[in-house]
This record gives sequence, structure tokens and C-alpha cells, in this order.
Amino acid sequence: MKPIDEQHIAEPGLVVLDITGGDEDTVRAVMAALEERWATSGISPVRRDPGEPGVRARIYADVLRPGRAGP
Repeated sequence: MKPIDEQHIAEPGLVVLDITGGDEDTVRAVMAALEERWATSGISPVRRDPGEPGVRARIYADVLRPGRAGP
């Protein structure tokens, strides 16, 4: 994953979350739950790192803005 610098999170409330899970379904479920709570960058691609267990994804969130409305 690319490095995170201060410009990515220069404003209050902006966070970068690196999510690691055992499988793609779990990581996507976590991203969907975060999207319900906060304004996020959405469901991002999930990737596997050779030789490392599990899968990873990165999501950007604004914890000061509410997420999308439920169904």
C-alpha cells in the first residue's frame, strides 16, 4: 500500500484505516459497516500480499460526517 502522509489527513476528522482480515467477505463487511457510520471512500479493492496470511484493504473516512442512510 502507498504510504500515508500528513496531507492525506490534514483536516480534523479525516482518518485512514488499513483493514486486515482472514478473507475478502470479512474485510468487505467491515468496510460496509464503516460506510454506514461515516462518510468514506467506499468499498475499496481487497488485496493479498504474497507470503502473508489474510487480505488487506484501505479505506478513508471522515468521522465528522455521517454515512449513507440505511436501506
